[in-house]
Amino acid sequence: MCGITGFWSNPARLEGNPEHLVRKMTAKLLHRGPDAAGIWNDSVKGLAFGHQRLAIQDLSPAGKQPMRSHSGRYVIVYNGEIYNARKLRDELENNALVAHGWRGHSDTEVLLASVEAWGLKNAVSRFVGMFAFALWDKEEGVLHLVRDRLGIKPLYYGKSGNAFLFASELKSLKEHPDFVGEIDRRALALFFRHNYIPAPYAIYKNFRKLEPGTILSLSAPDASSESNAYWNTWENIHSARSSSFSGSYEEAIEELEALLSDSIKLRMLSDVPLGAFLSGGIDSSLVVALMQKQSSRPVRTFSIGFEETGYDEAPFARNIATHIGTKHTEMYVTSKDALGVISRIPEIYDEPFADSSQIPTILLSELTRKHVTVALSGDGGDELFGGYNRYRLADMRLNRVRKFPGFLKFPLQHLIRAIPKQVWDTLYKPFSSFLPNSLRMNNPGRSLHALAQLMRTSDEKEFYLNMISYFEDPSLIVKGRGEPETKLTRNAQSEGLSFREWMMAQDLVSYLPDDILTKVDRASMSASLEARVPLLDHRIASFSWGLPLKWKCNESESKIILKDLLFKHVPKKMLDRPKVGFGVPVAQWLRGPLRDWSESLLDESRLRQEGFLDAQLVRSMWQEHLSGKKNWQGQLWSVLMFQTWLDGEKP
Repeated sequence: MCGITGFWSNPARLEGNPEHLVRKMTAKLLHRGPDAAGIWNDSVKGLAFGHQRLAIQDLSPAGKQPMRSHSGRYVIVYNGEIYNARKLRDELENNALVAHGWRGHSDTEVLLASVEAWGLKNAVSRFVGMFAFALWDKEEGVLHLVRDRLGIKPLYYGKSGNAFLFASELKSLKEHPDFVGEIDRRALALFFRHNYIPAPYAIYKNFRKLEPGTILSLSAPDASSESNAYWNTWENIHSARSSSFSGSYEEAIEELEALLSDSIKLRMLSDVPLGAFLSGGIDSSLVVALMQKQSSRPVRTFSIGFEETGYDEAPFARNIATHIGTKHTEMYVTSKDALGVISRIPEIYDEPFADSSQIPTILLSELTRKHVTVALSGDGGDELFGGYNRYRLADMRLNRVRKFPGFLKFPLQHLIRAIPKQVWDTLYKPFSSFLPNSLRMNNPGRSLHALAQLMRTSDEKEFYLNMISYFEDPSLIVKGRGEPETKLTRNAQSEGLSFREWMMAQDLVSYLPDDILTKVDRASMSASLEARVPLLDHRIASFSWGLPLKWKCNESESKIILKDLLFKHVPKKMLDRPKVGFGVPVAQWLRGPLRDWSESLLDESRLRQEGFLDAQLVRSMWQEHLSGKKNWQGQLWSVLMFQTWLDGEKP
C-alpha cells in the first residue's frame, strides 16, 4: 500500500523547483508508505510524480516507484494491490510485446506490462484487486488516472491556478503553490445530510474524488479531462441478474465458499506479517474462519471493546477467536482514548467526515500495526448480502406508512415526535427481551422518530434518502447553499430491482466507498497498515447479485447465505444475537467527558463569526441533547467534526 501524488503544469509558469515541490507533496503522505520515497520529473512537460512506499510484496529496490515500463513508454505511481499478478505474469510470459526479463516480482511491474500488452482499459478489466494509479503515456502525451471498481483506494484530483493536481489525500495537494482551498458550501450541505461527502464531490471547490471504476484522461494540464467507465456497478448488477445462479441453495453455498476462499487466499499473499480485524460479527468471523483454514499456524486477530453496555463486542470476538484457534489481541477503548484520537481526525481524514466508528477504527488500526503490516477485514458483506437493519426497517416502514389512512398520518407523526426518543427507549426496554432477534432494536426511539419523519412521502427513493439523512434539509444548517445532485438523487438504473435491492445497490455505489471504505483506508493508512477486503472481490460482488434476494435477506433475517456458510465453521449459537455494528457511545460521551470540548466548538459567538452554520439551530440541538430531551448525537457529531476540521484550516 502506498501514497501517490503529482502535478502537471505549464513549465513556463511553474513557480519553484519542480523536483523540490513534488518532494514536499510526497512527504505529506509518509504515513501511507514509510518504507521508501521516490519521485519522477519531466521538466520539459512540467509533469511530476511522487510515491511513498509501504513495501508488502517484493521488498527489494526492484519494486520501487515511480516505475517505468520496459519499453519506456509508460511511467506509473500506483497505490494498491493486484492480487492476481502472478497469474497475469504467467500469461505475459508468452506475449511478444513484453518478451523481456523481469526486474523483480512486484505487481507494479506486472501492471505496466499488462498495459503494454493489452491496452489500459483491457488491462484494468483483468485485474483482481484494489488500486488507484496515475499513468503517463509518453507516446500519446496523455495522463491517465484510474481507480478500482468498487472504490477501495482513494484518488483526488482537480485544477487549481496553473496546475492539474492529484493525490491519494488532499493534504498532499495543499503543498503545491497553485492550490486554493475554498470551501464548497454545496459539498458541505451534502456532508450534513450524509455525515460524509459523496463522490465526485470534495470539500474544496475545483477538486473532486475520482469515481470507482473510472479512467480519467488528460492531454494537457489546461485541457478538459475525459472520463470513461471500465466498470459500471449498475450495469454489472443487471448483467448478473440476467444470468442469475441456476443451481440449488446448497450449491450456491459451495460456490460462495470457493470464491471467498480464493479471494482470501489471494489476499494472504504477503512478504510481511499479516492478520485480520475480528469484531465477532458474521463478516469478519467468516473471513477469519476461512483464513485459518488456509493457514498452517494461528492467524493473528485483533478487536476493540468498550466499557459501556450495548457497545462491547469484544467478548463475542474473543469467543470466536478461541473457537477458530487464532492468536487474539484485544483493547478496551475509554472516553480518554477517544479524546486523544479526536484531535487527530482532521489530519487523518483531510475533509469533514463524521462516521463516529472512525474512532475505534483508528485505535484498532494502531493496535494491529504493532503486530502486523497487513490486515484483512470483513467490510462489504452488508451491502452485498443485505446486512443492514435499515433495509428491513425501510421495507417495513414504507409498507406501514402506505397502509396508514391519510387523515391519521399527520396527527400520528406529531404524537410520535412529541415523546422524546429517550422516553420511547425506556418504554421499549421492558419488552425487548420477549421479542425475537429480528424485531429487536438498539435505538427504538430513533427508529420511531424516523418513521414519523418518513410519513410525509410514499416515494421509495425519497423515503430512503430521508431515512438515511442526518439533516433532512441541510439548507437549514448550512448557510447560503443547497445540494448538488448525487447518486441517491439522480435517476438510477432501478428497473427490475425491488426496493430492498435498490437500497443495497445505492449503498454499494455511495455509502460503501464514500463512508465505510474511506473510514478504513484513512484509519489504517494513518497507522501505515494495509487493510484488505476479500468480500469486495468484484467476482464475489457479481456472484451475489446473481443470487435470489431470499437467499440473502428476508423480512426477519439478513445475510442468510453468509451465515449458513459461517455455520459450517462456527456453531450457530455463537452468532445468535442482534447486529451491533462498530459504534461508539457518542451520546453519553457528549454529556460527560467530551462536554467541555464540545462546548468550546459549539460556542454561539464563534459559530456566528465563522458564518457557515446556523448558530441558533446548533445551540438549540446542543441544549436539547444535554438536557436529555432529545438525542442529537448524529447531528451534533457532524457539527463537531466540521468544527474540528475547520480549526485545522485556520492560519
